Amino acid sequence: MGMAMSSDRAVPEPLGDPGDIETELLRFLELRTGKTWLADMDVFGSGGLSSLFAMELVVHLERTYGIAVRGGDLQMDNFRTARSMAALVGRLQRPAVGGSGA
Repeated sequence: MGMAMSSDRAVPEPLGDPGDIETELLRFLELRTGKTWLADMDVFGSGGLSSLFAMELVVHLERTYGIAVRGGDLQMDNFRTARSMAALVGRLQRPAVGGSGA
């Protein structure tokens, strides 16, 4: 039984591409709601999804993309469509401008 070297492992796809993030989010929404979504469909307006589901979305985004959604980013508009969620993820994944100033 040989030890696999790190170079033998498949390199995970970077999740920074908004298109990939959108696709993943649409898959997640479909699995959770049993309905097909388009990237610009209003998740809460058209489906009447609950605020509990909104929190589930936040947790999903944080765990899946290694981001922290806090304060001003916790606005319904950021979670209204798969497209807006992908944009939020892209913005939060970028390192803060100015680096570590401590």
